[in-house]
Amino acid sequence: GRACLSHSEPRARDGRSGEEEEEEEEEEEEGRYQLYPGHIPTSPLQKALLAAGSAFMALYDPYRHDMVAVLGETTGCLALPNLRDKMKHHPEGYRILQERPRIRLSTLDMARLRGLPDGSLGREYVRFLENNKVSPDTRMPPKFVDDEELAYVIQRYREVHDLMHTLLGMPTNMLGEVVVKWFEAIQTGLPMCVLGAAFGPVRLSARKLQVLATELVPWAIQSGRNASCILNVYYEQRWEQPVESLREEIGIFPPP
Repeated sequence: GRACLSHSEPRARDGRSGEEEEEEEEEEEEGRYQLYPGHIPTSPLQKALLAAGSAFMALYDPYRHDMVAVLGETTGCLALPNLRDKMKHHPEGYRILQERPRIRLSTLDMARLRGLPDGSLGREYVRFLENNKVSPDTRMPPKFVDDEELAYVIQRYREVHDLMHTLLGMPTNMLGEVVVKWFEAIQTGLPMCVLGAAFGPVRLSARKLQVLATELVPWAIQSGRNASCILNVYYEQRWEQPVESLREEIGIFPPP
């Protein structure tokens, strides 16, 4: 007998073929569609390649903040949900998740913060920014986190990073960054922080390594374990609070 000829593939109402619709459905099933502005959907393999490449570049040049950001997003699949759950089960953290505050120059009243008393969180935060010539606007928006709420969690972590420097009394040099990364690694469990804490010291001098190993790292680890979750503090509503008072409330021990 003669083989049956297949009918031509029907077109969807919007002009797409059935095959195109199937591909789109597969992407949706895999979560590979844009979830928020700037989101770049990626497969597990693509994430693994991005993680490997960004880890190499971040170790080669720790000041490549773009690579550090990519590493954080592509390796935070376990840590970010854990941080979100901690926020959801805390009154202040839950309110942050609901209201989604942002720490940017457009949301900060810098003149008011400069006018706050010395020792207050707001005044010391502005002093940190000015002394170290950094800006909250340099924090990259998330791209590779495949969950809109988790994307905000990592964005929030990035935007409070300079506040961690302020609370810990650490500058932005390599020694200060390593100390903050040790604290954040214990606090967040993010592999990016663990990697920075473990490999950052290789660039330090012998004298700084001694200070780091004997004083600063033990203090950072102890403080990280003792402190409540750093993402559960609505810092924007604490600008007038003395830094020492907030350290005590969170559970950060005084710097050595």
